[in-house]
Amino acid sequence: MPTTTPPRPYLHLLMVISATLVSTSFTVGEAIAADLDPAVLTLLRFLLASILLAPVISLKHSLKPNWSLIGRSAIISCCLVLFFWCMFLALRYTTALNTSVIFTLVPSISGLFATFLVRERLGRPQLFALALGLIGALWVIFRGDIELLLAMAWNRGDLIFLLGCLSMALYTPLVKLLYRGESMLLMTFWVLVTGSVWLLLFGADKLLVVEWAAVRPMVWWALLYLAVFTTVITFFLTQYCTPHIGATRAMAYSYLYPGLVLLIDLALGKGLPPLRTLPGIGIVLLAMVVLQYTSSRLEKQ
Repeated sequence: MPTTTPPRPYLHLLMVISATLVSTSFTVGEAIAADLDPAVLTLLRFLLASILLAPVISLKHSLKPNWSLIGRSAIISCCLVLFFWCMFLALRYTTALNTSVIFTLVPSISGLFATFLVRERLGRPQLFALALGLIGALWVIFRGDIELLLAMAWNRGDLIFLLGCLSMALYTPLVKLLYRGESMLLMTFWVLVTGSVWLLLFGADKLLVVEWAAVRPMVWWALLYLAVFTTVITFFLTQYCTPHIGATRAMAYSYLYPGLVLLIDLALGKGLPPLRTLPGIGIVLLAMVVLQYTSSRLEKQ
């Protein structure tokens, strides 16, 4: 753990900024998901982010390998690689809104992982908030239709993304468990580098079959945006804040995603989803407020 804790309002503001940026990735990812293989998209995203961050690391720290840090970063990046691969693949079959809502299952799962991995203490109000968020997420996924819920009518993309969310739920508990006081910028860099290595090991063959000349210019601009804003910046912000506010509270900001994606879709002229889903989004937002408030009170006891 860091020896000094930044002001709590500052940490929570950073997490709101991170949540806003991540919310845009669902819409941007949906726009380019069909252009390239999911493994290629994820690899390019990680490689671009690593290359852009390397000069900063060289100036502020050193590119000399620290094998302990690299090993711990490789464990963390495994979770992220699986998550992003699942996200790009899922967005071929489902919507940005659906993925943003399914992601709100992550705090509940992450809370369970944090309890076992880092012994994070969860009181009854926090457990209630996590359960509330789970109910809200299920409401939106099944569009408020109890028959769909009972029939478990998930589409293919929803199921793929759920697998990715199980992996992502391990991310913040692992950051807290494996952090040893290094610069978060340095850790972010090695998470990106090791993530690129994992993707090269398992997806290098897919690079050979891509018709690079046929790739739309918009895809490159989208990848650049994803690499800088929703990878480097959000990884850094999440890894910076998690050791201070805890894995569960950091993940709770994903409850903002559905509402933010709705606003993004409205701005892009996509309109509102079915009205029956809106109460579920409201429940998810309420769950985030309850979780943050109860966690704050628990810390003061």
